[in-house]
Amino acid sequence: MDSNFGELPVGAVCVADVQYKGRGRSKNVWQSPKGCLLFSFTLQMEDGRVVPLVQYVVSLAVTEAIKDICDKNGLPYVDVKIKWPNDLYLNNLKVGGILCTSTYKSKKFNISAGIGLNVDNEKPTICLNGLLRELSVVAYQFEREDILASFFNKFEIFYDLFMDQGFQSLEELYYKTWLHSGQRVIVQEKNEDQVVENVVTVQGLTSSGYLLAIGDDNQMCELHPDGNRFFCAWAFMFSTGKRIYR
Repeated sequence: MDSNFGELPVGAVCVADVQYKGRGRSKNVWQSPKGCLLFSFTLQMEDGRVVPLVQYVVSLAVTEAIKDICDKNGLPYVDVKIKWPNDLYLNNLKVGGILCTSTYKSKKFNISAGIGLNVDNEKPTICLNGLLRELSVVAYQFEREDILASFFNKFEIFYDLFMDQGFQSLEELYYKTWLHSGQRVIVQEKNEDQVVENVVTVQGLTSSGYLLAIGDDNQMCELHPDGNRFFCAWAFMFSTGKRIYR
């Protein structure tokens, strides 16, 4: 969709039934059969500093849309969680993902947001309706159209808050929804010609949208993803206010 951005009006939505060449991070390719909710939509922004945070707003709109459907239909929560930076998990298994890409033209960022969510395929991992069946909820099944409508209702609200007040207005809800608060992770830090591994504890997000973590030595660091690992971009000493580049 991003390659056709110039031919589409801002806010255009494209929904697919199947997907053969879906894209993920690190050039991963995904195939999605029938039963998945697969859609992309377009946005346009001027402030490049907040563009990386859009995918977090999208992720949050997906999880809250599902909760809203559960509320309206008297269902037990299908508690989809956010795995930073762009995956959706259910019962510790991946159930969906988000990928936002952007191009810059005429002083504006053209953003294509793509979402994939497994609604009704129990193989190879897990799906929303599969969990409902496990919970013995047989009178209701999630429909792609309902999730899509609920998503855009939530996204419109969250995006307006995001643009007016910044991502800080959504952080509390985001942290309640993600998997990482207090999580201990291994990071790789380049020190001259050596790569050193350290264990740090995730605290939240930095202003630029990366993970904020604290080491056992009380140094704060910003974590960037590198495949399935993290590497430490910089450390910050609370006591001196000095930023230390590694």
